[in-house]
Amino acid sequence: MVIDPISDYLTRIRNAQMAGHTIVDIPASNLKKKLTEILYENGYILKYKFEDEGSQGLIKIALKYNASTKEPAIRELSRVSRPGLRKYTPADEIPRVKNGLGIAILSTSKGVLTDKQARQQNVGGEIICLIS
Repeated sequence: MVIDPISDYLTRIRNAQMAGHTIVDIPASNLKKKLTEILYENGYILKYKFEDEGSQGLIKIALKYNASTKEPAIRELSRVSRPGLRKYTPADEIPRVKNGLGIAILSTSKGVLTDKQARQQNVGGEIICLIS
């Protein structure tokens, strides 16, 4: 039984990259699907596919690597808000990851957004994770 499904999602991606895997399978949820879409839109993963196997479903993610150096596109992947300590931020205090080179993913009243989208819409929320 997984206590924190978002941490499990991030850890599966991190572990697959450290092992050099090209594809990682993750149990699906609506929040994980939205996180996957954000990673794809920002160029951190190659492809993804949602499969409806069983009751929960599955997300298949094709990880992205640099062609010449074989380094993963995601260098750092860290969970900020967790079940034991939630981290909320107002719109004017949303952190910049690596001075704008990375992204922060927030859960807001307008849905799951990147830090740039949240600043544009002037909404704060719970900081889910930081990616660079």
